[in-house]
Amino acid sequence: MKNKLRMPHPATMFLLLTVAVIMFSWIFDIYGIRVINPQTGEVIRVQSLLGAEGIRWLLRHVVTNFTGFAPLGMVMVAMFGVGVAEHSGFIGACIRKSLKGNTSQRGVILLVIFLGILSNIVGDAGYIILIPIAATLFLSVKLHPVAGIVTAYVSVACGFSANLFLSTLDPLLAGYTQEAAATMISFRGNVGPLCNYYFMFVSTFVIAAVIYFITKKNLIPSLGEYTDITSYGNYKSLTRREQRALLIALGIGLIYTLIISFATFSPWGILRGVTGSLTRSPFIFGVLFLISFGFGLMGAIYGFASGRYRSDSDVIKGLSHPMHLLGVYFVIAFFAAQMFACFEYSHLDKCLGIMGANLLTSIHTSSFVTLLLFIFFTTVINLIMVSATAKWSFMAFIFVPMFAAMGISPDLTQCAFRIGDSATNAITPFLFYMPLILAYMQQYNKQANYATLFKYTWRYSVYILLAWTAFFVVWYLLKIPMGI
Repeated sequence: MKNKLRMPHPATMFLLLTVAVIMFSWIFDIYGIRVINPQTGEVIRVQSLLGAEGIRWLLRHVVTNFTGFAPLGMVMVAMFGVGVAEHSGFIGACIRKSLKGNTSQRGVILLVIFLGILSNIVGDAGYIILIPIAATLFLSVKLHPVAGIVTAYVSVACGFSANLFLSTLDPLLAGYTQEAAATMISFRGNVGPLCNYYFMFVSTFVIAAVIYFITKKNLIPSLGEYTDITSYGNYKSLTRREQRALLIALGIGLIYTLIISFATFSPWGILRGVTGSLTRSPFIFGVLFLISFGFGLMGAIYGFASGRYRSDSDVIKGLSHPMHLLGVYFVIAFFAAQMFACFEYSHLDKCLGIMGANLLTSIHTSSFVTLLLFIFFTTVINLIMVSATAKWSFMAFIFVPMFAAMGISPDLTQCAFRIGDSATNAITPFLFYMPLILAYMQQYNKQANYATLFKYTWRYSVYILLAWTAFFVVWYLLKIPMGI
């Protein structure tokens, strides 16, 4: 009999990670590990979770750690709308309609990849809304749904910095870069949100090509054929009534989109910020609800028009439809929330990040080699500290002046950071949306855990890191401007 290493359930994994964080915080506190925040000059020390104050903090915040877990409310709000759209048959009708045109597997794969990469226009919505839809899309063209989940996941995670358009991340990173550059007396320029636009625009196609290649050559063959098709097994043609209902629902969706667009981009847009920009505007903060409401609205309209729904009770059933999935997610999220909260309280992430950055700055080599080391250093730090803005809020004040002294511009430094920051998003267990991804996978594979996901995603992270870095080197050597 073969002895196979059994990975724990995702909830157990996060519990063990919490215990590890607690133990490391205790050990680091004993040795008095402390660093200085380069932005504020504040001394940051590791706080033990086994000390009297740490234990009191943990007991006081067990409930609020869970209820305040950032993705929890976002997932629930998003799943309400998607639940109605799926329960009413709207999503199924869209797929059946598209199949009438003999949609190819290649077309579905590329659609999912580009939607995933471009989803960072609206922040983290891709993790919540696109991934379950991607599973259904793959299933509709006789591909394994887990392949759809993984493809969408790596597209959203590893392609988070690339885009054809300005994303929510661009102005946030540029703000820290400008602030760090302003500390240098010799700097007289301005680092704007579009400082990396040219490079990130072309990078979208580079990343998409890598993801498509690995999906076709490795992921899909390794998963094989999915035989347990229960939801959309027959794919019958739409009846005349269903076609009419779908047309009405899509028409309402178009009107809804035009209203939201007018309220956001017109001179009288009430969804813009008080300064007239989209940064930190009601549209950005509420975009997930707006998308979810749009899905739910089209789903409800389709349900009533097709005869599937006859009263508001049917809509409520649609809203509660995702609860079987969310039940598993809630259990995983509870333990994940404790781990993330303990990690933040202990300051382990900041201390390790600043210590690593200080170590890198002590290495004396050419500016080009140091820039490459910086990319790979960022990929490592990203494994324990996933938030791009949280990392760049202190790393910018270390590396922007350092590289500027070597003749490397701030926008080039920021671009190198974004490559390393995105590449390993798919393999870190510290990603906020990891519990949700594992819950999605368990819908189709009850034994799925972090090891399962890692087995399918590590190639994407490694290949994207190497290909993106090589592309960056070529761009750098050709002296092409990074952006505007």
